[in-house]
Amino acid sequence: MPGLDYYSNGVTNGTTNGATEVPASPAPAPGSPESYLHNGNYSNPRLDSKNYLEGPLSPNAATRLRQMLARPGIVVAPGICDGISARCALEAGFDCVYQSGAATTASRLGHPDLAIATMNDFVGAAQMVCSISPSVPVIADADTGFGGPANVARTVRQYISAGVAGLHIEDQVQTKRCGHLMGKQVVSREEFITRIRAAVIARDSVPGGSDFVIIGRTDSAQVLGMEEAITRLKLAADAGADVCFIEGVKTEELLRSTVAALAPKPVLVNVISGGLTPSFTYKEAERMGAKIIIFSLVSCVAMAHAVRDAMRSLKKTGTDFSSAKGMDPKSFFEVMGLNEVIELDAKAGGSAFAVV
Repeated sequence: MPGLDYYSNGVTNGTTNGATEVPASPAPAPGSPESYLHNGNYSNPRLDSKNYLEGPLSPNAATRLRQMLARPGIVVAPGICDGISARCALEAGFDCVYQSGAATTASRLGHPDLAIATMNDFVGAAQMVCSISPSVPVIADADTGFGGPANVARTVRQYISAGVAGLHIEDQVQTKRCGHLMGKQVVSREEFITRIRAAVIARDSVPGGSDFVIIGRTDSAQVLGMEEAITRLKLAADAGADVCFIEGVKTEELLRSTVAALAPKPVLVNVISGGLTPSFTYKEAERMGAKIIIFSLVSCVAMAHAVRDAMRSLKKTGTDFSSAKGMDPKSFFEVMGLNEVIELDAKAGGSAFAVV
């Protein structure tokens, strides 16, 4: 059975079932860290989407992501797993990228997506990715938040410090697995919303304010059904989640109905080829009402195929000439930003790279 709604604590202002009367406390200011502890609905006028409709795109990645969410068009974020894939995504012209937990676990640890990676693994990857083009928003997977409320809050602070624009936190148990594998287990509604609430408190406690985007993700559709998944996301939105992410939407009709049920809250859809969700194009997803689409494994699966082929070719032929496809070292380093380094060195008066 799912857990109790997070606001159902069995005690009200008054006498209930013989309980001692609890005097009502004054309502805190909207948007303060106490506001969502006082009742079920979080409110922070500063983060209203109307505040991000006009003006040039901000150099701050989190603010830029909020501007992209507030304005027309779907946000397309290809999954990246390392510096090479991040560079390739930027070269292709994407204006937002997604740091997939599965891809990060695979690339940094060589392991499957089974809660093996730690917060430090994810933060280290994020610091590198965000440093490549700091104004480009990076949406990062934060799994379950890596523990209780204090851990979730620390995760948010660490991601903000790394330069991440937004993260998603899910309702799986701590020993989670990829959302497109079977056998998932989820925590109660109450525990899930506690995670979201802790993330919002941490974000709103940043000195000077933060535009960091918090995405509530539920994996409960495959465990408890779509109705429960929608309920959990509505509760997450009430607790302050900026975007709702329902994992494993199996049909176009279900995605459309999810978007309608959660409106006006933006909805994120995750597409993995061969996974639970059909291989929607981003244009199809936009027509269905989704506001963000991520392609979690687009880079690491492609890498697995390419590297497998290259290794087999090297083993068979004794040379990497064929797999290189004419890309010499300089051409490869140019993809990795060589020309930017040369330009910087020259502007600073250096001559180390006059010839490369």
